[in-house]
Amino acid sequence: MVSLNLIPRSEFDRVRARGTDEATLALLADMCRANALVAVKRAGSGHLGSSFSALDVVANLLFRELNVAEVGWDSPDRDVFFSSKGHDVPGLYAALNALGVVPTEKLLRLRRLGGLDGHPDVGVPGIEANSGSLGMGISKGRGIAWAKRRLGRGGRVVVMTGDGELQEGQNWEALQSAAHQRLGRLWVIVDRNELQSDKTTDEILALGDLEAKLRAFGWHVATCDGHDHAALGAAFASFGEAPDDVPKALLANTIKGRGVSFMEHPQALAEGGGLYRWHAGAPDDDAFARAFEELLERIGPVELVPVPPLPEERVSLEGEPESGIAARRTVTDEYVAAAYGEALLELAARVPELVVLDADLASDCRVRLFEDAHPDRFLENGIAEQDMVSAAAGMARHGLLPVVNSFASFLASRANEQIYNQASERTKVVYALHYAGLIPAGPGKSHQSVRDASLLAALPDVTVVHPASADETRALTTWAVEQAPGTVAIRLAIGPSPRRLELGDGVQVGRGTTLREGTDALVVSYGPVMLHEALVAAERADASLQVVAMPWLNRVDRDWLAEIVESFSDVFVVEDHAPVGALGDALLRELAAASLLDDRTLHVYGVEGWPACGTPPEALRAHRLDGASLAERIETALHAPAMP
Repeated sequence: MVSLNLIPRSEFDRVRARGTDEATLALLADMCRANALVAVKRAGSGHLGSSFSALDVVANLLFRELNVAEVGWDSPDRDVFFSSKGHDVPGLYAALNALGVVPTEKLLRLRRLGGLDGHPDVGVPGIEANSGSLGMGISKGRGIAWAKRRLGRGGRVVVMTGDGELQEGQNWEALQSAAHQRLGRLWVIVDRNELQSDKTTDEILALGDLEAKLRAFGWHVATCDGHDHAALGAAFASFGEAPDDVPKALLANTIKGRGVSFMEHPQALAEGGGLYRWHAGAPDDDAFARAFEELLERIGPVELVPVPPLPEERVSLEGEPESGIAARRTVTDEYVAAAYGEALLELAARVPELVVLDADLASDCRVRLFEDAHPDRFLENGIAEQDMVSAAAGMARHGLLPVVNSFASFLASRANEQIYNQASERTKVVYALHYAGLIPAGPGKSHQSVRDASLLAALPDVTVVHPASADETRALTTWAVEQAPGTVAIRLAIGPSPRRLELGDGVQVGRGTTLREGTDALVVSYGPVMLHEALVAAERADASLQVVAMPWLNRVDRDWLAEIVESFSDVFVVEDHAPVGALGDALLRELAAASLLDDRTLHVYGVEGWPACGTPPEALRAHRLDGASLAERIETALHAPAMP
């Protein structure tokens, strides 16, 4: 791996001693870019494009405009700044490290257990709000500004948003309310870099004349070059001259990937064939070396401190969905999400009413090929899950079969009421819940979906499935589209499978497949991640464990269940979910209904508490869901004395 070097805080102190003129602020921003680059490279994942576009604004605010560094990060009269989009947190961490708020050892453990979460978390000093699930920040800022006014406290509230983030409807509710409530100390800064995950905002969902829209909502609006510190200073000064009871918005025109020529979006889009490749993921060694060298040339002579690489670990899944830029460390080349995308293409030829909807995640959700092949049957909705689901409901009412795609944590929760409403109309929609489960764990709790099955399994006529292999994914996707009588939610892992599982390609509703025979206890699980760990546990345990793959999280064939549990007094369920609301609860209900609990015990192991952030092995170990921990837990349970 390429050598890593960090700019120490002493160098930031030296530069800050010069003052806060525009040249110094630009230099500090570039120094933060260099350290953010190192942190992301060391972590193996992260978001550089949006971090770099926002960093001039962040540096201008934290090093000059706001009072928080002077009055203290706990002062009730401090200026409050946070990013709603959250993707830019590596740059924010670098700036907080430069100010002595985030320790260097924490910065160097980005996306690692005990380090810094991949999206903002209030457990980190200097972070004022959790984010990563988009569209909530202006509302939070409104609440903070209202509280400051109510409590007689000083300080402004400054919220950074992405431009694509403004496709979420909650933003506009908050903008309207803030103007109505005359919250003049609330500022919103839009990082207007005109790019989303891999395409331009105009291609995904054009935002139109944002300045006119914001003015129409009753806000004082300024627009400037977000990389020009003199222009930023003038814009902030204009806010002081505006009426005290009018909220303020700045449209900061920025360049995604600013500071590294081949990451800047005019060049990067051309080189990517119209797709931006630097939104997520860590650069490979060559790209990192070129980017770091380019930043250092602009920064000039500066002390560097060598940074040792993190120890390599065998990982079962990559740490983050990537934009095609990083070297992937995989165990297999099987991606269940890719098999899902291929199945949709095959189904398109047979099911003319099939249409696909996306929420700015077409590449990660593996539906880009469908979009290219059938643009007239593909609807890009932007970052607007609620709108997307209700549109799908309307389509379903009039004879189409919509397949709706987004990350599980956003689709199942943000649009839950809309899904409930659609299902209550007795129509059929297929929901593809990508990024389901604990892994990848690097982005942190905003992206780890361990509650979605509980939200959807309770809905009448909604079937929740979680395939474990490419073949099973194709079979269940085909069943969901062509045979399922009602709405289906398909949970999908986003990374490569840790091992190939032979499950066959047939579908038997409510029935699982035995992967390994055993005599002492039965272990039931689903999905590529947890089935791999269950098999590792069976391989390591002294006890003879039978392992069954059960993709049906809320549909159980009672006859099959009675047959499969007949020989076992202990049944263990390993959930890629919280321990409530998914497969364990479904099996418990069926076992009780069939009077099969009298002489056996059901043990449910799932993600207890808030999901841990870190590499896949770290997160699995933290929740004792890795193979070694599962083997130990199962052995302990089997040898525990019987209850009187």
